[in-house]
Amino acid sequence: MTEVVQREVSDGVALLTLNRPERLNAWTAEMEERYFTLLEECAGSPEVRVIVVTGAGRGFCAGADMHDLRALGDNGREPAVARERRPQSLPLSIPKPIIAAINGPCAGIGLVQALMCDLRIAAEGAKLTTAFARRGLVAEHGISWMLPRLIGPARALDLLLSGRVVLAEEARELGLVNSVIAPERLMETVLGYARDLVEHCSPASMAAMKRQVYTDLERGLAQATVAADELMLASFAAPDFAEGVQSFLERRAPQFAPLG
Repeated sequence: MTEVVQREVSDGVALLTLNRPERLNAWTAEMEERYFTLLEECAGSPEVRVIVVTGAGRGFCAGADMHDLRALGDNGREPAVARERRPQSLPLSIPKPIIAAINGPCAGIGLVQALMCDLRIAAEGAKLTTAFARRGLVAEHGISWMLPRLIGPARALDLLLSGRVVLAEEARELGLVNSVIAPERLMETVLGYARDLVEHCSPASMAAMKRQVYTDLERGLAQATVAADELMLASFAAPDFAEGVQSFLERRAPQFAPLG
């Protein structure tokens, strides 16, 4: 049976592909369970240093599957299984960089999951929308926490209240995506960036910095500085620091130890 999320691992990069192309990779409980399980497996695998997420076919993820939404409306409540799900913010806890390659429509919970990745690179013309207000819903799954931190409260409210579609080019100007690439070069560019991280960057350093960034969103400058100084002192005694300096002096690629 074809998996609703596929995984390939090559050269230290895990490529996770949402795989319901006939439905623009619409999100289901099965897809969520598989995706989060694969993320956790990648977190524990020494073979994986960077994770790339994309969609099969012409879309990234068009939001929640309408059949699931209709069932929720008919029941008037969320099913018990949904209450037992892992949080939508789970990708933020994965100690490895996660890059979203947004190849096409990205809406609702699909946009939420793109925002929970650490970096977003979109294809030219890709359409992004929160969509929730146009379905009679609220800002779901932590998007009201993440979106203002990325683009500011006023811009976040514009996208949430209107549910309007923004193209990748406007999304870049807003700060919603990091860069915009021609569709035919999207995966080549994203995978090239990921492999550069694999080749040159310490997995321990990247894990620490990811944890710092998301933790520091909730604390002041003084606390963040104290914590950073403690981590810096510890890093001086770690093998990766010695290897980073030595590889620079010897003009070669560093040989950092994997996580997992």
